[in-house]
Amino acid sequence: MLDIRFDNVTIIDGTGKPGFLGSVGVRDGRILEVGSFEGRAKETLDASGLCLMPGIVDNHTHYDAQVTWDPYCNPSPLLGVTTLVMGNCGFTIAPCHPSDRDITMRNLTQVEGMSIDALKEGIDWSFETFPQYLDMLEAKGVGPNVCCFVGHSSVRTYVLREDAATRAATPEEVKQMRAVVVEAMEAGACGFATTRYPGHNGEHGIPMPSRLADDAEMLTLSGALKDVGRGILMMTKSFDMPISTIEKLCAEANRPYIIAALLHSHLDPNKTFADLSEIKAAQSRGNRLYGAVSPCPLNMDFSFHSPYPLEGFACWHPMMDLSIEAYKEALADPAFRKAFMDELNSGEVKVFSGEWDKVYVAQVASTANISLEGKSIADLSEVSQKAPFDFMLDLALEENLDTMFTATIMNSDEDAVGKMMCDENAIISLSDAGAHLTFLCDAGFGLHVLGHWARDKRIMPLEKAVHKLTLEPAKLFGIKNRGYIGPGAWADLLLFDPKVVGRGPSHRLHDLPAGASRLTTPSVGVHGVWINGHKVADGDGLVNGALLSGQVIREYADAH
Repeated sequence: MLDIRFDNVTIIDGTGKPGFLGSVGVRDGRILEVGSFEGRAKETLDASGLCLMPGIVDNHTHYDAQVTWDPYCNPSPLLGVTTLVMGNCGFTIAPCHPSDRDITMRNLTQVEGMSIDALKEGIDWSFETFPQYLDMLEAKGVGPNVCCFVGHSSVRTYVLREDAATRAATPEEVKQMRAVVVEAMEAGACGFATTRYPGHNGEHGIPMPSRLADDAEMLTLSGALKDVGRGILMMTKSFDMPISTIEKLCAEANRPYIIAALLHSHLDPNKTFADLSEIKAAQSRGNRLYGAVSPCPLNMDFSFHSPYPLEGFACWHPMMDLSIEAYKEALADPAFRKAFMDELNSGEVKVFSGEWDKVYVAQVASTANISLEGKSIADLSEVSQKAPFDFMLDLALEENLDTMFTATIMNSDEDAVGKMMCDENAIISLSDAGAHLTFLCDAGFGLHVLGHWARDKRIMPLEKAVHKLTLEPAKLFGIKNRGYIGPGAWADLLLFDPKVVGRGPSHRLHDLPAGASRLTTPSVGVHGVWINGHKVADGDGLVNGALLSGQVIREYADAH
């Protein structure tokens, strides 16, 4: 007897082939039958008018810390994600010496927008090495299926300790780091991830350790995957970093390389497309590069207590290590304001591009300023006859830096974003789920693709959208028997209404350890999410008593 039977459902199987009406039967966590077949089930669902697709594979998340206290990795499973990849950009918590836990947590506070109190209270540190970290996750159980990168910054900190963010490594230290990467890969890491992006800083603006790596270190650690014979490489590059530099690393390792983050900026509207063209040329030379693009406008909520969108500016770096009073004085200083605007207008692409009409006052701290909420900085500056940056800083200082702003800082040109998503050398990615918790929540990126892009904008058929969210990333990462609906595949399934599917508006919760806040977003049109044959979520959220039915994936096929 089947465990579950879905009847009268439109099956979109993840391969890209046209959807078809039929039934799906599940037993012992796997798909047993697809199409037309006989057989009773313990539970039969009449899914008339609905679509059944494989669960979404989110290939760019940062749940490495959160999963140790929240094994469901909220909110991703509620948004149709059944398999997620953690450790992107090299921001991991394993390996970690017990004496280096504070350094590791303080690195995450800035670069991933996490509360230090939440991390101190929440992280389960019952591991030291990367293999022990995977063992711990398996023992505790996980809600979604989890794949883990071994992260460059953690490896560097493990070997160089307090020097990790200050200097280049010696040849002997590079050798030790390579051994740690190989150990992690042999234990079940999906690959090796790093960042070279200058805006990726730890507490007080200290660079993330991987940014200190020289070319020899990068080549040696990337090449470790060649010895292992499998795995994915992943880098978040600086905006001006040539694709050819990453191609050399790809060729050294002979492994696929994912390049993040290809986001569109009006300051240099052709840059992302030039990168994708270079990636295509590398592919023609046999070097498997892929560009990670986001289907979402890059929206961020922030205050000037921690203005993440601005921290990639060189003139901001000295600000990050000031006392609070000195910081406020600097914000009021006309010389600093001029330096910021000069850098903004230099033509160099930054995360924040100065589109003041897309920056809004989200929440004021003083009732006297309540009329400002919901209005753009461009409009408010015109009324006040102040320059936009001056108005913004003056308001923040008036309210003791507690004013909340929201900004669309990149990916605001929908025509360009749609073109990027359809590029054959791009993968849909960059949800950043689990990171930047106080600034954004794009964990519902997959539902946004299904609803906004496939249904409303019609940039691609629904079947292709499903393929790009499921089987395409599963194949790239070598995730076995997932990403498609077919006999023998694991029953990771998303049941949804194609007429209304999407993501709802974001809102703030205060449910992290130590009462810290995070942004989240609800699903729209989701009727059920199953992981390995067990229902974990529906339209009302996480199912009461949902099993930790996910798997810590440690065996992979070779990615082609």
